[in-house]
Amino acid sequence: MIILYKFGPMHSLIDASPFVVKAEIMLKMAGLEYEADYDGFNKAPKGKLPYINDDGKVIADSVFIRMHIEDKYKFDFDAGLDERQRGIAWAIEKMVEDHLYWAMVRERWLEDDNFNKGPRAFFDKAPALIRPLIAAMVQKKVRKNLYGQGLGRHSRTEANILAGRAVDALAAILGKRQFIMSDQPCGADAMVFANLASMAEPAFNSPMIDRINSHANLEAYLKRMKQRYFPDVQGKLLKK
Repeated sequence: MIILYKFGPMHSLIDASPFVVKAEIMLKMAGLEYEADYDGFNKAPKGKLPYINDDGKVIADSVFIRMHIEDKYKFDFDAGLDERQRGIAWAIEKMVEDHLYWAMVRERWLEDDNFNKGPRAFFDKAPALIRPLIAAMVQKKVRKNLYGQGLGRHSRTEANILAGRAVDALAAILGKRQFIMSDQPCGADAMVFANLASMAEPAFNSPMIDRINSHANLEAYLKRMKQRYFPDVQGKLLKK
């Protein structure tokens, strides 16, 4: 049995981390049975979620989880795509992971109102006396990571201009198709959905919500993906 280590839902989100959602969709795409574990963060081999335990073998990071599924279970996430389309799908996935994701992180962690509505809940298990200190330390680390990545060097307005271009590009690529590359989902759809859904979460305050919702095809895409992979999941605020 595969165990998927998750954070848990937040507001209407399936999980607080889009990478966890990505991994969960890939397991569903491959038709693999799995169980969820919400207490694995302290044992995460790379200090982050998701990771899986597949009959004793631990695989960390959503990309390596994908490769593990492809290798062990011989599942092709990009079946039906030619070599050029596979390359484009991979490039789209990396644009979302290495650029658009960080725009979401900036909105969620560096804007105090959004931080208080979401990421601060990660620290609810810490003792009350030191909870604010730990939260401030992690927030400072995230700020440093964003600066190193590059997006944190820009103002909020500038960062959202760049993120908006990426959202518009995804809408243009999707066009009238059901999914990002064709009328069947591929590997890139797991991350595209996960990150767009996180950015569009209405509990937070971000201009990216309106930007995503300005594209009718992206709105329909998010509903389509959720109905396909998580028809019965209702998010809630992450609890202690």
